[in-house]
Amino acid sequence: MIGSNVNSPAARRVVITDADFDRLNHLAESARYRATHFALVTGLKGEIDRGEIVATARVPRNVVTMNSRVRLRDLRTGECETHTLVYPEAADLELGKLSVLAPLGTALLGSRAGEVIEFDTPGGVRRLKVERVLYQPEAAGDYHL
Repeated sequence: MIGSNVNSPAARRVVITDADFDRLNHLAESARYRATHFALVTGLKGEIDRGEIVATARVPRNVVTMNSRVRLRDLRTGECETHTLVYPEAADLELGKLSVLAPLGTALLGSRAGEVIEFDTPGGVRRLKVERVLYQPEAAGDYHL
Protein backbone atom coordinates (compact mmCIF):
# COMPACT_ATOMS: atom_id res chain seq x y z
CA MET A 1 0.00 0.00 0.00
CA ILE A 2 1.46 3.35 -1.01
CA GLY A 3 -1.42 5.51 0.15
CA SER A 4 -5.11 5.10 0.67
CA ASN A 5 -8.17 6.53 2.23
CA VAL A 6 -9.70 4.26 4.85
CA ASN A 7 -13.01 6.10 5.32
CA SER A 8 -14.38 5.28 1.93
CA PRO A 9 -14.96 2.32 -0.32
CA ALA A 10 -11.99 0.85 -2.16
CA ALA A 11 -13.45 2.24 -5.39
CA ARG A 12 -13.37 5.85 -4.13
CA ARG A 13 -12.00 8.15 -6.75
CA VAL A 14 -9.74 10.95 -5.62
CA VAL A 15 -10.67 14.42 -6.82
CA ILE A 16 -8.01 16.11 -8.96
CA THR A 17 -8.34 19.43 -10.72
CA ASP A 18 -7.85 19.42 -14.48
CA ALA A 19 -4.77 21.64 -14.13
CA ASP A 20 -3.24 19.40 -11.44
CA PHE A 21 -4.05 16.30 -13.51
CA ASP A 22 -2.13 17.59 -16.52
CA ARG A 23 0.93 18.56 -14.52
CA LEU A 24 0.91 15.42 -12.34
CA ASN A 25 0.49 13.16 -15.34
CA HIS A 26 3.47 14.85 -16.98
CA LEU A 27 5.48 14.36 -13.78
CA ALA A 28 4.51 10.66 -13.60
CA GLU A 29 5.60 10.13 -17.21
CA SER A 30 8.87 12.06 -16.74
CA ALA A 31 11.96 9.97 -17.38
CA ARG A 32 13.76 12.00 -14.70
CA TYR A 33 11.42 10.97 -11.89
CA ARG A 34 10.73 7.46 -13.20
CA ALA A 35 14.47 6.72 -13.18
CA THR A 36 15.13 8.04 -9.67
CA HIS A 37 11.83 7.43 -7.84
CA PHE A 38 10.14 4.58 -9.70
CA ALA A 39 8.10 3.17 -6.78
CA LEU A 40 6.93 6.63 -5.69
CA VAL A 41 5.98 7.63 -9.23
CA THR A 42 4.09 4.34 -9.62
CA GLY A 43 2.08 5.15 -6.48
CA LEU A 44 1.30 8.63 -7.77
CA LYS A 45 0.30 7.24 -11.16
CA GLY A 46 -2.17 4.93 -9.40
CA GLU A 47 -3.80 7.91 -7.68
CA ILE A 48 -3.93 9.85 -10.94
CA ASP A 49 -5.50 6.90 -12.75
CA ARG A 50 -8.20 6.63 -10.06
CA GLY A 51 -8.78 10.36 -10.10
CA GLU A 52 -12.03 12.11 -10.80
CA ILE A 53 -10.97 15.09 -12.87
CA VAL A 54 -12.91 18.28 -12.12
CA ALA A 55 -12.68 21.79 -13.47
CA THR A 56 -10.45 23.97 -11.32
CA ALA A 57 -13.31 26.35 -10.50
CA ARG A 58 -15.57 23.46 -9.43
CA VAL A 59 -13.35 21.60 -6.96
CA PRO A 60 -14.93 21.37 -3.48
CA ARG A 61 -13.24 23.59 -0.87
CA ASN A 62 -12.51 20.68 1.47
CA VAL A 63 -10.44 18.71 -1.09
CA VAL A 64 -6.64 18.64 -0.88
CA THR A 65 -5.27 19.90 -4.20
CA MET A 66 -1.74 20.78 -5.16
CA ASN A 67 -0.39 23.68 -3.09
CA SER A 68 -3.07 23.14 -0.43
CA ARG A 69 -2.04 23.57 3.20
CA VAL A 70 -3.55 20.98 5.54
CA ARG A 71 -3.63 20.15 9.23
CA LEU A 72 -3.38 16.45 10.06
CA ARG A 73 -3.73 14.49 13.30
CA ASP A 74 -1.78 11.28 13.86
CA LEU A 75 -4.33 8.76 15.11
CA ARG A 76 -1.74 6.82 17.13
CA THR A 77 -0.02 9.71 18.93
CA GLY A 78 -2.68 12.42 18.74
CA GLU A 79 -0.06 14.89 17.50
CA CYS A 80 -0.90 17.44 14.82
CA GLU A 81 1.21 18.36 11.84
CA THR A 82 0.74 20.85 9.04
CA HIS A 83 1.95 20.45 5.46
CA THR A 84 1.65 22.17 2.10
CA LEU A 85 1.38 19.66 -0.76
CA VAL A 86 3.84 20.67 -3.49
CA TYR A 87 5.56 19.41 -6.62
CA PRO A 88 8.91 17.69 -5.97
CA GLU A 89 11.07 20.64 -7.01
CA ALA A 90 9.41 22.85 -4.35
CA ALA A 91 9.65 20.31 -1.50
CA ASP A 92 11.28 21.55 1.71
CA LEU A 93 10.28 19.74 4.89
CA GLU A 94 11.82 22.44 7.09
CA LEU A 95 9.27 24.84 5.59
CA GLY A 96 6.45 22.29 5.78
CA LYS A 97 6.43 21.74 2.00
CA LEU A 98 5.72 18.07 1.31
CA SER A 99 6.35 16.50 -2.11
CA VAL A 100 3.43 14.80 -3.83
CA LEU A 101 5.91 11.96 -4.49
CA ALA A 102 6.35 11.29 -0.76
CA PRO A 103 4.05 8.50 0.46
CA LEU A 104 2.16 10.97 2.66
CA GLY A 105 1.92 13.45 -0.21
CA THR A 106 0.48 10.84 -2.56
CA ALA A 107 -2.03 9.74 0.09
CA LEU A 108 -3.09 13.36 0.69
CA LEU A 109 -3.77 14.17 -2.97
CA GLY A 110 -7.52 14.41 -3.51
CA SER A 111 -8.43 13.55 0.09
CA ARG A 112 -11.03 15.58 1.97
CA ALA A 113 -11.22 17.19 5.38
CA GLY A 114 -12.53 14.62 7.86
CA GLU A 115 -11.08 11.62 6.04
CA VAL A 116 -8.48 9.24 7.43
CA ILE A 117 -5.56 8.38 5.18
CA GLU A 118 -2.99 5.68 5.67
CA PHE A 119 0.35 5.03 4.06
CA ASP A 120 3.44 2.88 4.48
CA THR A 121 6.54 4.11 6.26
CA PRO A 122 9.73 2.22 7.19
CA GLY A 123 8.30 2.00 10.73
CA GLY A 124 4.95 0.60 9.59
CA VAL A 125 1.62 1.99 8.46
CA ARG A 126 0.72 5.53 9.59
CA ARG A 127 -2.88 6.69 9.90
CA LEU A 128 -3.63 10.39 9.84
CA LYS A 129 -6.91 12.29 9.91
CA VAL A 130 -7.19 15.25 7.57
CA GLU A 131 -8.54 17.68 10.14
CA ARG A 132 -8.76 20.78 8.01
CA VAL A 133 -7.78 22.24 4.67
CA LEU A 134 -6.28 25.51 5.88
CA TYR A 135 -5.65 26.87 2.39
CA GLN A 136 -6.67 25.64 -1.03
CA PRO A 137 -5.50 27.73 -4.00
CA GLU A 138 -8.67 27.10 -5.99
CA ALA A 139 -10.92 28.28 -3.14
CA ALA A 140 -8.71 31.36 -2.72
CA GLY A 141 -8.81 32.14 -6.44
CA ASP A 142 -5.07 31.42 -6.81
CA TYR A 143 -5.31 29.20 -9.88
CA HIS A 144 -1.89 29.93 -11.33
CA LEU A 145 0.36 28.49 -8.59
